[in-house]
Amino acid sequence: MSLISVNNLTFCYDGSYNNIFEDVSFNIDTDWKLGLIGRNGKGKTTFLKLLQGKYKYKGTISKNVDVDYFPFEVTNKDRMSIEIVNEIAPNVEDWEIMKELNLLNADTEILYRNFNLLSGGEQVKILLTSLFLKGNNFLLIDEPTNHLDIETRNNLVSYLEKKKGFILVSHDRNFLDKVVNHIIAINNSNIEIQQGNFSSWKENKDRQDNFEIMQNERLQKDINRLEIASKNVAKWSNEAEKGKSKRFNSETTIDKGYVGHKASKMMKSSKVMEQRIDRAIDEKTNLLRNVDRNDKLKLIPLTSNKNPLVLINNLQVKYNDKTIFNPISFEVNNGDRVAIIGKNGIGKTSILKLILGEKIQYNGEFKVANDLKISYVSQNTDYLKENLKTFAQENKIDESIFKAMLVKMGLSKNDFDTNIQDMSEGQKKKVLIAKSISEQANIYIWDEPLNYIDILTREQIEDTILNYNPTIIFVEHDERFIEKIATKIINIEN
Repeated sequence: MSLISVNNLTFCYDGSYNNIFEDVSFNIDTDWKLGLIGRNGKGKTTFLKLLQGKYKYKGTISKNVDVDYFPFEVTNKDRMSIEIVNEIAPNVEDWEIMKELNLLNADTEILYRNFNLLSGGEQVKILLTSLFLKGNNFLLIDEPTNHLDIETRNNLVSYLEKKKGFILVSHDRNFLDKVVNHIIAINNSNIEIQQGNFSSWKENKDRQDNFEIMQNERLQKDINRLEIASKNVAKWSNEAEKGKSKRFNSETTIDKGYVGHKASKMMKSSKVMEQRIDRAIDEKTNLLRNVDRNDKLKLIPLTSNKNPLVLINNLQVKYNDKTIFNPISFEVNNGDRVAIIGKNGIGKTSILKLILGEKIQYNGEFKVANDLKISYVSQNTDYLKENLKTFAQENKIDESIFKAMLVKMGLSKNDFDTNIQDMSEGQKKKVLIAKSISEQANIYIWDEPLNYIDILTREQIEDTILNYNPTIIFVEHDERFIEKIATKIINIEN
């Protein structure tokens, strides 16, 4: 066992006035299996980079272990995949590489294809294979489940269960529950570490948030009551002081000493109330700092007078005249929420593109109703550019609604002038989702929408879909999302 000790860590990027971390301290046992969680932009990847010594910072980070970071940077993606594995993990035999690929449920033929021609999931498998073969250093694993199919995620669970210690960034709740035994959470105002998996952390977090919300409401009522009482007492005291010598009738005059004593006593009571108000305000300011607002997103789906909207019967997609999966049959009616699942590279995205009207080779029967409005979230974000205002104009969506959805998903107004290509991957996906839910459509077609998306936003999206019940066809590998959302599951098999 050894420790990674973080003391008084403060860091901000050059040119930024806002600290990502400010005077934070904690210790990590390198035997722990840590899940690192937090909203997009809170600094999860930044922290892993700091552990590698990539950035200058204030404070100290002490460790006596070597670390490996995933995903590895691939400088030349035009090479064959096996060359990249050999570069990252030299001195390994080909049979060892193939063994690791088999453990990840990957076809070994991808080793002999150019890396840039592989699907996102296949690229992740190549890099994970390299990580597993590289050695037994402390692992910093940054969002490995993006693009990975469900079966491969479960294979990765089996591998990580055998590892002694690592820090894992993931937004897949089921994956975290199966793999980690500690959670390190980057909150709004601090960093906290708890023993347990994601579900136990979430239960504690919800309990603490609910307690603070109730305390906040109680304190606010106390403050309002005390302020009213304090003003009334102070007013009475002032009036009494002014009227010390006033004669109420011809026979009775108020004793000045008595009135003065009474006024002084009331003024002291007012001061005590003010002190109680100040204490309540101080206590109130320490609440809600880490309570995340789960603002509700808005969606206005269109209902078609046609059914089915999509009809598929004995469909097989073809690549180079070769069918790639067994025949599938299903239909999509108004209000259906259809999940398409299957191994990486099996053709799930091709089915979506076929529905979108792209020219894809296929066998079987395929029909889409006429005059449907379709809203699409692509798996790829590389084409995104310009700022949010220009993006909204080009896509003919209401800019104010679009930006309001982004704010509810955690983007700050400071991000509004940032070019989209300079945003994080999680922020880019939020741009695509905010665009889609700002559009009125008969069918929403989403291709791996949750890649890089933080857990709180995933829950917001789930709540929105369940609340507005749009017709949606989606490809996703987050099992918990599928369980909560899908009314139909189409499993694509070889």
